[in-house]
Amino acid sequence: MTSDPFATWRVLSPVAIVGAALILIALERRWPYTRGQRFLRPGLGVDLIGYALVQSYLLGIVITHFSAWLDGASGLSRLHLVSAWPVAAQVAFFVVTHDLYIYLFHRWQHRSPLLWRIHEAHHATADVDWLSGARSHALEILINQTIEFAPIVLLGAAPEVTLIKLTLDSMWGMYIHANIDVRSGRLQWLINGPEMHRWHHAIEIRDGVNFATKFAWWDWLLGTAFRPARKPSGFGITEPFPSGYIAQQIHAFLPRPPIPAPAPLPDPGDAEVRGPFSERRFTGMNSPWMR
Repeated sequence: MTSDPFATWRVLSPVAIVGAALILIALERRWPYTRGQRFLRPGLGVDLIGYALVQSYLLGIVITHFSAWLDGASGLSRLHLVSAWPVAAQVAFFVVTHDLYIYLFHRWQHRSPLLWRIHEAHHATADVDWLSGARSHALEILINQTIEFAPIVLLGAAPEVTLIKLTLDSMWGMYIHANIDVRSGRLQWLINGPEMHRWHHAIEIRDGVNFATKFAWWDWLLGTAFRPARKPSGFGITEPFPSGYIAQQIHAFLPRPPIPAPAPLPDPGDAEVRGPFSERRFTGMNSPWMR
């Protein structure tokens, strides 16, 4: 094994991601959240080849070169703003700050008809599973991952931080979408998992709940947590959506009728939507902090 951490993570990262995928697939077969959901579901090839492999590879090249150009033009990395930190501290800093950004931008995408267009592809699948996290419009990825990875370069983080964070992102994205019947109890107040994120994809909720990715505390603190004991009636969107990768990319820019106003959140019917910091119910858009 090489002593170069970056070279080490170039090997460990794909091994960890593939290994996590295989484990999650096995858990989906053993303890499914939605029974009867097929492994060879509709759209599996598009999600795997079009999104997870080809799009991720090509956009990764674009974002890497853009980040390098931005650093060359600004010279920010020469300030070494985080270079002296331990690598673990660097990773923790970028994971937490980016997770807050993703929560806020994700919430905005569900409020803005314009931003919803580039987020719609992610919600269009009716079979949410380990691979669904890879399904995001190319423009959405360019925005989010540039904001995610460019600061790592510009602040002078260790080279392996990018690979470590990419690995964590990929594994956690697979986990929160996985068709696994997880009941994590009070841990779900802190760490996000399938039991809350699958409600984010519920077909009966359009305006959105449970926007967090890694840390569920953003939803509990900001009033968008929703965790009833029952399960959603289904997943996806009600509007027609194309099945091919290219057609899905083009669909975001086509004219369409106005999106109807979102329906009220369904009554959770139990106390599991209570946050750990308050006795009031956290029901989606009712938070006075972020209307």
